[in-house]
Amino acid sequence: MTQQIPSTEPELAGVRNFRDVGGLPTTDGRRVRHGVLFRSGHLAHATEEDAAFLSTLGLHTIFDFRNAADQKLEGPDVELPGVRNVNLPLTDPADGAEFWKMVRDGEIEQLRGILGDGQAAGRMISSYRTIIKERTAEHARVLRSLAEDSVPALMHCAAGKDRAGLSIAVTLLSLGVERDAIVTDYLESNAKHRRYKVHRSSSSSAGYGPEVMELLSPLFEARAEYLAAAFETIELTWGDVDTYLERGLGVTPELREGLRGRLLD
Repeated sequence: MTQQIPSTEPELAGVRNFRDVGGLPTTDGRRVRHGVLFRSGHLAHATEEDAAFLSTLGLHTIFDFRNAADQKLEGPDVELPGVRNVNLPLTDPADGAEFWKMVRDGEIEQLRGILGDGQAAGRMISSYRTIIKERTAEHARVLRSLAEDSVPALMHCAAGKDRAGLSIAVTLLSLGVERDAIVTDYLESNAKHRRYKVHRSSSSSAGYGPEVMELLSPLFEARAEYLAAAFETIELTWGDVDTYLERGLGVTPELREGLRGRLLD
């Protein structure tokens, strides 16, 4: 299939937070190639038109970082002909189905107890740190796959913000993309049309009141402090990015050059 690189970001009806990561600058003056690395929210609700568009991208592999609870809630991804689907469950920043049941069904007092006084943001920061420290095997597998044959690739989780956001960030670090550019791309998930939609139970008397939305907002925002915590964890655990990639993920200099050859202009 001939790959068609879109000139503008498409309006996908059933897929949130889709974008091409191409164009981001590296510290040595190169840029991420357009049409080889994409990110999004889940594909379970993709329409026929969405699937038709995704099929024009020439995708080799879709990396789905959702866990079983996510897939039960949202459903499986749509299948695209000729595309390999790889499921690599990562730690859910919100910590699973029981937590989400409380978010959807909980009354205001319960939500205050689990999310108030900075607990929601603290949960996110802790999860980002955990993913970096404990999911090295998954991130290593992604980078090896990209270096070998898995491009063009699309990475997604549920909202395309946290687990996919970290996996994209790790990939961009391996390519030598400027740190500020990585953060800027990450924060694009905050655009209103990209945001994941939480569905509150209709039986909840608090509904979507202002206090509920304020309590939930740390879970549904991409915050620079979250990604900063991930970068800090790399430095505290391994000392620097090069050591993290080589010792933490087993990414050799040769593999990094393979990644750069496939993903950079």
